[in-house]
Amino acid sequence: MGLTFVIATVANPADIKKRKEVEFMVDSGAVYSIVPRTILQELGIVPHSKRTFILANGEKVERELGTAAFEYQERRGDSLVIFGEPDDAPLLGATTLEGFALILDPFRRELKPLPMVLG
Repeated sequence: MGLTFVIATVANPADIKKRKEVEFMVDSGAVYSIVPRTILQELGIVPHSKRTFILANGEKVERELGTAAFEYQERRGDSLVIFGEPDDAPLLGATTLEGFALILDPFRRELKPLPMVLG
């Protein structure tokens, strides 16, 4: 199975002019997106909570969470973001993808519009 990478913009939702492009690996199995702490701090995004996560090897780690604005191909979605530590790769997770109204096509390894049902 291949990996999918995209370049998306991360911004401070309180000051959208504070923004930076980041290359992300798309991980539709991850709930939240991960952005390096240094980038989030540069944008003035501050953590508001902490959560414990389980890594693939079973190890538990604690990470801080904040809220960021994400933009990809003229789509914007604000979502929770994990403050990534030095060994954490930037990931675009499911809640951010849902904010864009996109899903990952697992066969073509590309982002496609998510059918939106109201009601």
